[in-house]
Amino acid sequence: MRKLGIIGGLSWISTRAYYERINKFVQKRSAPMASPPLLIESLDYAPIAAAKNADDWDSIAAALVESARRLESAGAEGLVVAANTMHKVYDRLTEAVSIPVLHIADAVGREMEAAGCTNAALLGTRFVMTESFYRQRLVSHGVDLLAPDPADVELVDGIIYKELMLGRVTRDAERALKTVITMKEKAGAEAIVLACTELELVVDTDANVLPVYDSTDIHCRAAADWILG
Repeated sequence: MRKLGIIGGLSWISTRAYYERINKFVQKRSAPMASPPLLIESLDYAPIAAAKNADDWDSIAAALVESARRLESAGAEGLVVAANTMHKVYDRLTEAVSIPVLHIADAVGREMEAAGCTNAALLGTRFVMTESFYRQRLVSHGVDLLAPDPADVELVDGIIYKELMLGRVTRDAERALKTVITMKEKAGAEAIVLACTELELVVDTDANVLPVYDSTDIHCRAAADWILG
C-alpha cells in the first residue's frame, strides 16, 4: 500500500471522519486486519479561521504548504486535504510538493459523471457555494449547478461555522437543511452535492428527496483507491 498524508485539523471532526473511513474502505477491500499507512498532521485551526475571516488566503496557503512539505519529507507519497473549502489554495499546494494531491471536487465530479448525473445543487461554505474554484471542477465533469441562493448561502455557512465546526448538532439545523434540500428539488435540482465535511452531521444522506453526493465519503473512497494502487 502507498503511504498517504492527510492535512487535518480543518476541523478535528472532519479529520476523525477521514481517518475512520479511509481505514474502513481499505480494510473492506484488503486483508481483515489491514490498516493503511497514514501520516496525519492536525493543524491548529484557530489561526487559519482568523485568516479566513480576514480574507487572508496567502497566510492560509502558507500554512497548508508548510504542512504538505512536512508530510512529504516524512515519507508521504500522496496527499489529501481533509476539508472542502481549503481546496481554494489547491493549486499552490500542488506547486509546492512533488507528490500528487487528490482533489476532492474531482473525486465527486468523476462519481457524478459515472452515475450520469448532470444537474445538481451545491451545499457547503460560502466560499464553496459561490466561488469558482470548486464549482468549475464539477462543471468540467459535465455537471450543471444551480445558481447559489444568497439566503441559503448565509444559512448554510452559518450552520457550518457557528455550530457544526464547534461540535454542536441541533434539530433546528437538521430541519433547516431538509427544507433547503426540498426547495432545491423544487428549483430543478436532480441531486445534492454535500460539499462540507461537517454537513453530514445534520443531513441524512440516505433519506432525502434527492440523491446526495457526500464529498467526505467520496474523497475517502478515492483516497483508499489511491492507497491500494
